[in-house]
Amino acid sequence: MLSRQGTDRETWGPYPLILVGAAVGVLVIFIADPRWGGFALGAVIMIAAALRFAGYGGQLALRGKKSDVITLSAFGFVMVLTSLLLYNNGLKALILSLFAP
Repeated sequence: MLSRQGTDRETWGPYPLILVGAAVGVLVIFIADPRWGGFALGAVIMIAAALRFAGYGGQLALRGKKSDVITLSAFGFVMVLTSLLLYNNGLKALILSLFAP
């Protein structure tokens, strides 16, 4: 039988805060505006990356600290950028011109 040494209760850390923020972001996507809901969801994911970087793991700690921070930061940044590009044709053209030969 496996025993948990030194853990009387499971450490949740900031997981409930991130979960509630993600749920609010998804609700805003479906109810109000996809652009602002995606922005809020990406921001919550980047907050999760910052908390994981600061050492508040809890249930956010799935892999190593470095890979968690990189994955959460990249995904949050892409979510925020995508939400900003949804209805902004000028910004889309600017970003696409950066990659044009």
